[in-house]
Amino acid sequence: MAAIDSLLRTMLEKGGSDLHLTVGLPPKSRISGNLIPIGETPVTAAYMTELLQGICPPARWTQFLEKRDLDLAHEIPGLARFRGNFLYNHWGQAAVFRQIPSKIMSFDDLKLPPALKKLCNLNEGLVVVTGPTGSGKSTTLAAMIDYINDTSARHIITIEDPVEFVHQNKKSVIVHREVGDHTRSFGAALKGAMRHDPDIILVGEMRELETIKLALSCASMGMLVFGTLHTNNAPKTIDRIINAFPAQEQNQVRVMLAGCLAGVVAQLLCKRVPKGRCAVHEILMQHEALPNTIRSGQINNIRALIEGGGADGMITMDQSLLARVQDGSIEPKEAYLKAANKPPFAALLKPGDLEGGH
Repeated sequence: MAAIDSLLRTMLEKGGSDLHLTVGLPPKSRISGNLIPIGETPVTAAYMTELLQGICPPARWTQFLEKRDLDLAHEIPGLARFRGNFLYNHWGQAAVFRQIPSKIMSFDDLKLPPALKKLCNLNEGLVVVTGPTGSGKSTTLAAMIDYINDTSARHIITIEDPVEFVHQNKKSVIVHREVGDHTRSFGAALKGAMRHDPDIILVGEMRELETIKLALSCASMGMLVFGTLHTNNAPKTIDRIINAFPAQEQNQVRVMLAGCLAGVVAQLLCKRVPKGRCAVHEILMQHEALPNTIRSGQINNIRALIEGGGADGMITMDQSLLARVQDGSIEPKEAYLKAANKPPFAALLKPGDLEGGH
């Protein structure tokens, strides 16, 4: 058993989602949103190296020492998989491990909005799932791929760094490719995927310009492409994609994006009552006015499109937060802190809710 496994087991026993390791501090875990120590002894530099090197293939360890950053997956057979990020900070080597549930959660398990099934049933276009780090984007995408796998016969290629959820073939054929192990980069894997006759491509992260460009190309060529970005809402997502390109290419990109954008799902995690987390969503779907709005650069009008598109399954983040307050899933204070337009939520607060600096 790897030395780190006992810490990961302890984290899971305490209901944690992430393990944080820093030299000079005891191991800590994120439990219901809060970072809590799960041991008393500070991690020494030597012990840190033992923990990390013990689960890292020699070639990847050399890569970490050179680049000072590494992503990899680690599995405790029969218990869980983890996505690990190794890094260097002020005190030396450090790491964060996030649990990847071994069971892929379904639409019903996650109580995802039914509108997301419409996105799964599309034949082509770009669907972007966005949100801050740790907001559950990968979990939502895994549920969407699982739904497709259950309901239709498609060829699905996932490109991730590292591979998180491993899908068993049901009606679909799913090929997982890991950046670093199976391919040199997201861009190289996407170029290869174009020649592999896929129906659906999942791109773990649309970070580099080349990756965004190739994802748009695949979506424009008639494939259904799912990708992720670290933005908080639909208008910012569209801006982020366009602004990734040099100024002289942005008009061309607007036209391309207007033709292939099929949907944006922005996701936040809120503290659930009485414990745990629940996801809230902003959803932008295809709409006859959307392509022209993107082409003309009137991104500010997208908010109004979403607000008026409730019948098609569209919803703003604030509408979603309000619905969760009304059904008792989250506290008014939590919704107020996450809301874009705060006054409507201020009216729902209890006396003393905002004491403590907010």
